[in-house]
Amino acid sequence: MRRGLASLVAALLLAAAVSLPARAGLFDDDEARKQIAQQRAEITDLAKRADTASRNQMDFANQVEAIKADIAKLRGQIEVLTYGLEAAQKRQMDFYVDLDNRLRKLEPTAEAKAEPAKVDPALETRDYEAALASLKAGKFKEAGAAFVAFIKAYPTSSLAAPAHYWGGYAHAQARDHAGAADLFGKFAAGWPKDERAPAALESRVASLEVLKDLKGVRATLELLAEKYPNSEAGKKAKLRLKKK
Repeated sequence: MRRGLASLVAALLLAAAVSLPARAGLFDDDEARKQIAQQRAEITDLAKRADTASRNQMDFANQVEAIKADIAKLRGQIEVLTYGLEAAQKRQMDFYVDLDNRLRKLEPTAEAKAEPAKVDPALETRDYEAALASLKAGKFKEAGAAFVAFIKAYPTSSLAAPAHYWGGYAHAQARDHAGAADLFGKFAAGWPKDERAPAALESRVASLEVLKDLKGVRATLELLAEKYPNSEAGKKAKLRLKKK
């Protein structure tokens, strides 16, 4: 664009110079000089404005490219954070599943003997492991149904507590929040001394909020704050109740 402007200026100056003799008969020298000076000033002003417009256009293009680069960078950061969150959630779930398995191996067999004679311990273990495997595989709907079936088939099992907890987790992940709230509530009521009871109540609150059950949310927050005041979930519940 600058080369074009330079050519235009040169052409106009040349035209002014050529036309000077022809004008000499009509104007005196002073008036001719004024005309030439005015034409030069106009050409110079035009050139400046064109040059400014060109620079502004280039600056705008550079700004657009910079914004595009920033957007691409932010998208990349979001993808990294999302992947990290999903990975952390999976590690947490794997940790608790592994902990359940270890604790189950350390439990005394006296509770198992309390089961009716018709219950096959091997079958009970197999059914629980199958539900757990579905959960670890991310088949949440299938896992939720398997845990519910296990609870109905083995109501007095030593694995009933984790079956309720992981069943609630599976239902929440499958977006069956009614089922999740029910199982988390039963877990907290049936095993209040379990270290996961506060987390279960907190998860119940989350599901009830999705269901817009405001009364249920408040009642669960009050229970959480009263029964587990020193837990992280209990402290959060107390803060939320103060804001309501």
